[in-house]
Amino acid sequence: MMKLIIGKKGSGKTKTLIDMVNSALDMTKGDVVCIEKGDKLKFDIRYQCRLIDAEQYSINDGQSLYGFIAGILASNHDVTDLFIDSALKICENDVAEFDKFLQEVDALLKNYTVNCVMTSSIAVEDATETMMKYL
Repeated sequence: MMKLIIGKKGSGKTKTLIDMVNSALDMTKGDVVCIEKGDKLKFDIRYQCRLIDAEQYSINDGQSLYGFIAGILASNHDVTDLFIDSALKICENDVAEFDKFLQEVDALLKNYTVNCVMTSSIAVEDATETMMKYL
């Protein structure tokens, strides 16, 4: 299952994501992974979550983010929840590339039992048809 949380900057997307990550840690018997741009979440997300700064791995477009996610899932079959904060920003705010990334991740997740939630700073009225599928 894939879900996208969108809204303008300051609308509470990251706060919602933090709550979802910490809640997933209480519910799952598997591993929880959260990818972010920078390290702003390290004090808000509990240490049991594998928190990854995309910038440390030079992830700065949709293709590298997709490959990174595929690698995480290929190497750890215990991942039950995957969260990505500021996914569109990690994709350099390239909307067309982000749409392609969403479709590729959705296809990949069909092979796994993983809940995937992403946040992106974009106004609902500016969301593409592809983005709307995952709201």
